[in-house]
Amino acid sequence: MASRLTIVALALALAFSAADRVGAQAGGAVSFKLGTFEQNGRTFVGMVLRDTQVVDIARGNAAFEAANGSAPKLTAPADMKQLIVRYDAEWRQRLGAIAKVVSSAASPPAYVVPVNTLRILPPVRPSVQLNAGGNYVEHTDGIAANQARQGGPAPAPAPARGGRGPAAAATSAPGIWERAANDPRPENPYLFQKSPSIIIGNGDRIVMPRGRTNIDFECEFTAVIGKPAKYVSVASAADYIFGYTAHHDVSDRAGRGDRKMGGSDWLIGKNHDTFGPLGPFIVPKEFIKDPMNTRHVMTLNGMVMQDSNTNRMSHNMFELVHYASNILTLNPGDTIAGGSPAGTNIERAEPRWMRAGDTATCTIDGIGALTNPVVAESTVSTR
Repeated sequence: MASRLTIVALALALAFSAADRVGAQAGGAVSFKLGTFEQNGRTFVGMVLRDTQVVDIARGNAAFEAANGSAPKLTAPADMKQLIVRYDAEWRQRLGAIAKVVSSAASPPAYVVPVNTLRILPPVRPSVQLNAGGNYVEHTDGIAANQARQGGPAPAPAPARGGRGPAAAATSAPGIWERAANDPRPENPYLFQKSPSIIIGNGDRIVMPRGRTNIDFECEFTAVIGKPAKYVSVASAADYIFGYTAHHDVSDRAGRGDRKMGGSDWLIGKNHDTFGPLGPFIVPKEFIKDPMNTRHVMTLNGMVMQDSNTNRMSHNMFELVHYASNILTLNPGDTIAGGSPAGTNIERAEPRWMRAGDTATCTIDGIGALTNPVVAESTVSTR
């Protein structure tokens, strides 16, 4: 059974990679992804082609300008945030030109290296990492049903797909979320913060905190902010998104052991060190065909645990940007994760918590696979 499940996971990864290749050919443009990498102790921003090659942007740009004397001279970005800020005005066109050079070359130029020879770091270090809570109907229904099985409150009547259903007693939150008169969704958006200090990259280790055993997985589609955003309308929210990436919202479900503040503790639940894998890459929004119709799959040791689509969200990514920007200013490189779909252990009658020795993979169509081994804290290292 395990080998068959592993084959399923590999098939998913290959299918997603094929989708990427199709996207690369759309409109004649060469699509690319962006990431942050380490090679022999040196960190650099890179452009990923075909999921196999990484263009060192600084070196690739120097070679391009040397071969094209009339091209504008661009200062290479020191990090991903600089690239995001200058992308529309300078780097979108330049990266596209470099990508065409590399793609048409008979052999890779010296500034191109295989991705498997590099350490993949978190693609960006956001100042603010926000996550949506309860944003997939099947996920919240599953939690309620499991609570009922355990003798808790009975689940409320399930709304229809997309959060549509009998209107509940939800009202506007003035200045933050104004409900349309015809909005039948029973709840408003919900966002919480994860500390940027806990973010790790692809291949880095998720560390099981000492004494904590109920550690859950959540594979989440995530928007990366492209420019300062305050009081952004839903209609214009897409203009403030730079691109998309994957986020694994690792969660501690074991609770705090008392009922202080109602027993809910989001610091414990969401913010242990290493509980924020992000990546492996950022895909600029022009290369994501439909962000609100994008498949994402969570596997644990090759076994499919979550398989959903962003079209199942109660509040879409543009509504989440609007909602967040009504509370605080978002800046380039900040991230908003769209929440977890169904399939988490908090919904399961027989949970299968993550444990040391596992491999967790969050795969998002068009973005790639974010894979992290799970270790016990006694191993100390996060790599």
